[in-house]
Amino acid sequence: MEAHKTVTRSVDNLVHNNVDTGADRAIAEAAELIRNGEVVAFPTETVYGLGGDATSDEAIRRIFEAKGRPADNPLIVHVASIEDAARWTLTLPKTAKDLMAAFWPGPLTIVLPHNGTLSGAVTAGLPTVGLRMPDHPVALRLIEASGRPLAAPSGNRSGRPSPTEAAHVEEDLNGRIPMILDGGPAGVGLESTVVEVTDGQVTVLRPGGVTLEALREVAEHVAIDPSLLKSDEAPRSPGMKYTHYAPDVPLYLVEGELAALKQAIRKAKEDGLLTGAIIVNEWAGLTGAHQEVSVGSETDLAAVGRELYRALRQFKTGEVDMLLVCTFPETELGGAIMNRLEKASGGKKARL
Repeated sequence: MEAHKTVTRSVDNLVHNNVDTGADRAIAEAAELIRNGEVVAFPTETVYGLGGDATSDEAIRRIFEAKGRPADNPLIVHVASIEDAARWTLTLPKTAKDLMAAFWPGPLTIVLPHNGTLSGAVTAGLPTVGLRMPDHPVALRLIEASGRPLAAPSGNRSGRPSPTEAAHVEEDLNGRIPMILDGGPAGVGLESTVVEVTDGQVTVLRPGGVTLEALREVAEHVAIDPSLLKSDEAPRSPGMKYTHYAPDVPLYLVEGELAALKQAIRKAKEDGLLTGAIIVNEWAGLTGAHQEVSVGSETDLAAVGRELYRALRQFKTGEVDMLLVCTFPETELGGAIMNRLEKASGGKKARL
């Protein structure tokens, strides 16, 4: 593992469309690092990414090394336009173009056959690649300034909650990468939806910021991949295999609402355990947990998605012994939220 002095450069003014020559210099410096085969953490509207030149085997090696990421887990490639996407694919089917027109820039990754010009390590040897155009001014300017497609998984150590702030990246990767571009908190907080497009069929490989309902307004044939939660085959997309998003302490899911959560906490206390709870605003102070962190109102799933990873990072070993969270309805963004909680908990259920 190469040692780095990690520097953090603020580019937050560019997020608010303000002129900032210092931010411009920071992006130029980051772009030069990428052209030289280095990796840089940068903000997107979903989470912070760890980006490197998707055509460079050396850059991809550095991404995997910094994250401690399994090599059979493919990387999403970030581009600055639909025209850029066409440079790396064999073809752009009409359905894919329709999805790009509707959701790009935005939190949608589209898996298509690649033309062999990207690093083989990006695609994990698969014949397909996931492409996304992020909806963030810093990300787009970095792609354009570097002149490279950016392979960019989330900028955290593999298995940890994804970073929604630059401080989260620094917590996980300080000394492992040369630079972090700090653009403030991420706006969506959940990774992109990943879909595969084949013969007019859209298959959801990972739920995310674009909901199933929204996809069905654009494409006629949309289905969820049945292997989404299986782990016995090579993943066709990030998030399909391995434990992800795990906090420092064991996480348990509680099926039900406040009454069920209070019962699970009582049981844990009877066993002498210190409990933490991820809650909605309406339950503050009512659970009996030793530590509560709220993720927003129960009527605002967008806020829950935005705050989820920050909340998971709040609970530390030694402060609580177990963490509990109630399940959410799996409609709209609830499906993506529950996908992350299932992965973070390893499917563990609380004793009631």
